[in-house]
Amino acid sequence: MDTTMIIVAGIVGVALGLIIAKFMEKKNASKILANAKREAASIVKEATAEGESLKKDKIFQAKEKFLELKAEHEKVIVAKDKKIAEIEKRAKDKEAQVNGELSKNKKLTEALETKAKDYDYRMEILEKKQAEVEKLHKSQVKQLEIISGLPAEDAKSQLIESLRDDARSDAMSYVQNTLEEAKLTAQQEAKKVIINTIQRIGTEEAIENCVSVFNLESDDIKGRIIGREGRNIRALESATGVEIIVDDTPEAIILSCFDSVRREIARLSLHKLVTDGRIHPARIEEVVQKTTKQIEEEIIEVGKRTIIDLGIHGLHPELIKMVGRMKYRSSYGQNLLQHSREVAKLCGVMAAELGLNPKLAKRAGLLHDIGKVPESETEMPHAILGMEWAEKYGEKPDVCNAIGAHHDEVEMKSLIAPIVQVCDAISGARPGARRQVLDSYIQRLKDLEDIAFGFNGVKKAYAIQAGRELRVIVESERVNDDKASELSFEISQKIQTDMTYPGQVKVTVIRETRSVNIAK
Repeated sequence: MDTTMIIVAGIVGVALGLIIAKFMEKKNASKILANAKREAASIVKEATAEGESLKKDKIFQAKEKFLELKAEHEKVIVAKDKKIAEIEKRAKDKEAQVNGELSKNKKLTEALETKAKDYDYRMEILEKKQAEVEKLHKSQVKQLEIISGLPAEDAKSQLIESLRDDARSDAMSYVQNTLEEAKLTAQQEAKKVIINTIQRIGTEEAIENCVSVFNLESDDIKGRIIGREGRNIRALESATGVEIIVDDTPEAIILSCFDSVRREIARLSLHKLVTDGRIHPARIEEVVQKTTKQIEEEIIEVGKRTIIDLGIHGLHPELIKMVGRMKYRSSYGQNLLQHSREVAKLCGVMAAELGLNPKLAKRAGLLHDIGKVPESETEMPHAILGMEWAEKYGEKPDVCNAIGAHHDEVEMKSLIAPIVQVCDAISGARPGARRQVLDSYIQRLKDLEDIAFGFNGVKKAYAIQAGRELRVIVESERVNDDKASELSFEISQKIQTDMTYPGQVKVTVIRETRSVNIAK
């Protein structure tokens, strides 16, 4: 009973609590709702106010943007209107210019039409006159044929031949005058340089040959040199490679050999043997060996002394030795060392006159013939061999080219090359410098005269001054003065084309007229 009462009381309490809580919640909810309505009204009011403000701002900004766009649009319209006005102005100017050109063209067309009509009229008149001239020309030609007794074609041929001869004579005279003028002007300085160079050089004439004479105090020594059964002379010839000729020549023995070095070794060995008095095969071999060594040392000394005299430095020892060997070599009777020294001096002087390097020119001039002193026989041209040796021993390209090109075996690539060639010709071609074989000398002179006899009208021809001048005497009836000048030119060209010769050949054509009468 009590428990039930407690439960009922509890239930009633819970229900009362719920009712009270519900009431309190409703009261709070109404209060919150009222506050919310007030806040909402306030927010709505504020939002309305801000909306009005924003609306006014947007309207104001839109009006400003509209004004700006309107101003820019007006500017664009004004610019376009300005451009349109300019275009219209240019179009009007162009139209006016075109109208002016059209009017000018119209006037020119009218003038051209007038000139064309005038031209046609004049052409008709000219054709008529030309027909009249041709008619008159034919009648005059017929009259000339009747008067001269020759057809027109024959007369024309004679006239053309006459004019051709006159033109040829005038041309030859002009060519001759031009050549003389060129020689006086273009070669004047060259002659001056060459003459000044030659005047500074004094050289000896050729005296070298293939034999040497060893003089003896008495003919009794000849027997000692020959030895028992000729053993001494055989030993000497075997050791030196020189042929020893013992003949009836008093107090002299002849040493014959193409190699002057071996000939000199034999001469000095004989001198030592004769002076010492001991002449037998063993002693001969000993003396020849010592003499050979002495000559080798002398060759080197001669080479050194030569390059010092010429002021040449830095030459390879082998080239120095070759320069020394030139002392014992000859070319057409001209001592090779003397010739090379002469060419070196000439090259130095000529290079200095022309503003080139004289030391380099001297070097090339001294070495230009080193190919002529080989230890053994070779078929290679001495200029090419010398160039190869110079390249092998470190000479400069200009020097090597000058050595190889001084006989035109290779192309000239420097200014020193023609100088060496010219100086070599000056040294070798001067009178007395070289000996020539008599037969070849006579044949060359005969060939010169035969060339002159190959031309019509030549009566006599003489080669004089060792082939330096050719004098041609012509028949005065067949060759006139103008033809003589032409003949001189043609002969000189023929000699230049067909012959090989040192220096120059002067061709002189002589035409002489003689009138002879006898008074009785």
